[in-house]
Amino acid sequence: MAKSPNILIFLTDQQRADTIGALGSASIRTPVLDRLVSEGTTFTRAYTPSPVCVPARCALATGQLPARSQCWDNLDMADTISYMEVLREAGYRTHGVGKMHFTPDHEKMWGYQTRDISEEGKPGDFPDFLRAQGFGHVLANNGLRGEYYYTPQPSQLPAHLHESHWVADRCIDFLTGRDPNKPFLLDCHFIKPHPPFENPMPWSFLYRPNEMPHPFQPVPAADVLTRVNRLQNRYKYKDRAASDDLAWRTMKAAYYAAISFVDYQIGRVLEALGDEIDNTLVLFSSDHGEMLGDYGCAGKRCMLEASARIPLIARWPGHFTAGQKIDTAVSLIDIFPTLTAAAGTQSAAPPERPGTSLIDIANGAHQGREVSSQFQANWMGHYMVTDGQTKFVHSAPDHRSWTFQVEDDLKDTPLDIAGPTALESVALELFGAFPQCDAVADGNWKSHDVPPWPDDLDYGLLRQDPDGIEAMLETIRPYYQGSSQSADDGLKAITDHMP
Repeated sequence: MAKSPNILIFLTDQQRADTIGALGSASIRTPVLDRLVSEGTTFTRAYTPSPVCVPARCALATGQLPARSQCWDNLDMADTISYMEVLREAGYRTHGVGKMHFTPDHEKMWGYQTRDISEEGKPGDFPDFLRAQGFGHVLANNGLRGEYYYTPQPSQLPAHLHESHWVADRCIDFLTGRDPNKPFLLDCHFIKPHPPFENPMPWSFLYRPNEMPHPFQPVPAADVLTRVNRLQNRYKYKDRAASDDLAWRTMKAAYYAAISFVDYQIGRVLEALGDEIDNTLVLFSSDHGEMLGDYGCAGKRCMLEASARIPLIARWPGHFTAGQKIDTAVSLIDIFPTLTAAAGTQSAAPPERPGTSLIDIANGAHQGREVSSQFQANWMGHYMVTDGQTKFVHSAPDHRSWTFQVEDDLKDTPLDIAGPTALESVALELFGAFPQCDAVADGNWKSHDVPPWPDDLDYGLLRQDPDGIEAMLETIRPYYQGSSQSADDGLKAITDHMP
């Protein structure tokens, strides 16, 4: 009987599909991912089931579309079986490291026998580790958010204590301490390059803004933007920055540095895997992309290629051909059946899990298939269906639909097509089958009442202060409130609380 393969899944957060050197990006250095591209199969038309963290990860873990799970924003995840549970029941030793973004309980095990927890702004193993290292004063251990969310910033941590390095360290600990006679599932999930764009030295200076490619800003860019693009730009302090080309390239330099630092950490984990690599299914992907100045936009949550398309590489000799590139449309929901097939627990796909094994797709099956993506529902619903060549998008709050030509370079070319297309028919049938989305009525897109757009240019600006900052601010109150203390006493109150 053949030995069950180990399974090692690398997942980054908010990484665009065009950020791997071997796939045509001349501006970024990713030697480890380049090696995976040369030794494995790349799916060049891979899409997120939802272009935002929690629903993408819910779909990945459960194999369910957001329309079925009703997790289509950063909401509570569906309480259903995960691939981690399936593999544990199949005899796998299951371990998860890093950001899982499980909601509402970020410490839920979901089938992992053990976890090393690192979640944005939440208690867990990583902040405990920092306190033990004498860095408990660093409240924003993944970078300052809120008004600094898209402002490149140096890390308050040295490289060896940075979260990306810590994730790799914990994975290496697991690999070196595991039972070699038992197959394992190791999920290695990095928070980066999700903003804030925060890097340790010397990685902060790996790229320079003037060396970065310009963002793609066609004229008129606004013709393809939706309400959610405007919403994100507003609350991320970027709705008046569309034309600031150098600022976007400065962000890109920091974003690329975060990816290169993660690439280096992936190399460390693969080195620890050693000779087991050829008996290991290695997958690399991300939960969704990042606009990064394209169309004058920041963030994700939209169906433009920079947001919706993701990198996806599979390495497993004998099952995925080295150096192969597949342009069949695939999705994160295809990972669930891929893992069950690799582990020998494959069964007929139930309707609630419509994904297809990437192994079958790499062998030529299911060409011409469509995949879908969804953000929100009802009046805020955004819906997409693509076959990897063309793409249909409908935005409920804009009462508008588009058909795009899909390009290799993540550009979206609008097509002027009169009347409904085959892809629109697929989208209407798919999302119409889920009345909880409130997307379709009488075979057509439903028209919703939409709240007016606020005129106040400062309305909705994001506030995400780190826990503990109010207590720190109290320490400097004597200095600026003109209390009875002398200036010297006020300054002493400050310095007494410095680390």
